[in-house]
Amino acid sequence: QVLLVESGGGSVQAGGSLRLSCAASVYTHSDYCMAWFRQAPGKERERVARISTGSGLTYYADSVRGRFTISRDSAKNTVYLQMNSLKPEDTAMYYCAAVSTTTCANLIQPYHFNSWGQGTQVTVSS
Repeated sequence: QVLLVESGGGSVQAGGSLRLSCAASVYTHSDYCMAWFRQAPGKERERVARISTGSGLTYYADSVRGRFTISRDSAKNTVYLQMNSLKPEDTAMYYCAAVSTTTCANLIQPYHFNSWGQGTQVTVSS
């Protein structure tokens, strides 16, 4: 397991942007799948985006594709989620997650990940 610390959440009006950061304490020689999930009140935790730290391949939920971008800075062991054109339905607690693996391709459920951050709140008002 790794220690994950998220930051960058906040309140924004619809159409605005936010960038979330996830700082990870990981062994730099290992490959990880790093992901962002979100959970709104009364709803299940859902995947948003994920990235393989080794290959750089990215995957997005249909609801955010074209608006959100996940990226990594290997030197800083940090993963980012750039969120543009935010909508009220994007309001949720956003969580960073990680698991040691060489591919993110089939890792779509929360139980696939064994390390989680504490979460950062994103609120989008109309």
